[in-house]
Amino acid sequence: MRISTKGRYALRVMIDLASFGNGSFIALKDISQRQNIPIKYLEQIVSTLNKAGYLTSMRGSNGGYRLSKSPEEYNVGTVLRTVEGTLTPVECVAYENGVTCPRSDSCNSINFWKGLDDVVNKYIDSFTLKDLIQQ
Repeated sequence: MRISTKGRYALRVMIDLASFGNGSFIALKDISQRQNIPIKYLEQIVSTLNKAGYLTSMRGSNGGYRLSKSPEEYNVGTVLRTVEGTLTPVECVAYENGVTCPRSDSCNSINFWKGLDDVVNKYIDSFTLKDLIQQ
């Protein structure tokens, strides 16, 4: 499992909005400058976060983006999974809705992969944006 730049930048955007927003809208150019993220890439990331309901947007000269909720209500794992998709270390662990890997009955390593997946998800789910700001 590897978190892409999109995931890392999404987290940086959310932290930036939580740190500098104070309920006001922040222009993408300001976030871009502070975080050193190209504006075009930032637009893609913000679009995903906005569609997920994490951000509120406003057009116009005083427009921009702000968090839809308070920082302690955003789970880091949820934010990462929103932009990255699944974070499972191997495909066989990612099966859903009662569907299992066809080899799971005879696979000697399935429990190892499930354990790794549990550890990673518990860790990233144990932090909120507020936690990261306070570090």
